[in-house]
Amino acid sequence: MDFKEVINKRRAVNFFDSEKPVSDALLREVVEMAAKAPSSFNLQPWSIMIIKDQEEKMRLRELAWNQPKVSEAPVVFIVLADRDGWKKGHPFVERNFKEMIQAGGMEEGQYDWYINACQDLYGTSQERQQAFACKNTGFFTMALMFAAKSLGLDTHPMDGFDHDGVRQAFNIPENYWVPLLLAIGYFDQTKELYPPKWRKTFDEIVVKFD
Repeated sequence: MDFKEVINKRRAVNFFDSEKPVSDALLREVVEMAAKAPSSFNLQPWSIMIIKDQEEKMRLRELAWNQPKVSEAPVVFIVLADRDGWKKGHPFVERNFKEMIQAGGMEEGQYDWYINACQDLYGTSQERQQAFACKNTGFFTMALMFAAKSLGLDTHPMDGFDHDGVRQAFNIPENYWVPLLLAIGYFDQTKELYPPKWRKTFDEIVVKFD
């Protein structure tokens, strides 16, 4: 499946075949493909919780407007955006600097500049911290959906859920925002796939402010 086909065939499906599991190997491939998504300073402030246990899915479904696809899909990702993913001392912030040194993109003496740049760009306000986390995690999540489709899987992103309830029920630390849930599996072929929804045209998308 070439990329144009992936773009045109990806859909947010509502019905999943609960009898058709997704292997751990396939899930790993989806995540590792999506991990190539771009991110600010390569900080990659995203994580996922993989929910496969039926009892856990039912608990999640109760917090997600009782949407059947939460329990019918073989897998649901709780997608996490780390609002602390820019801070000095954060393990991935520190690792990122070391990796950039090894790659030749930074030198040891640039550490203070690197930390200060991360602070100035992403940490000066709660608004910026939220934007940093969600923007980058959005890149990753879109890549997850494209990767899944390229491997024959279907997905459905959901933001209809009790954010605080999910955080509490799944012991998610405060530094993480939960931008969305992502159901993953195979479309239930006994159901009807609705026609594609309308999309804004080129001329509607492109704007100019005088």
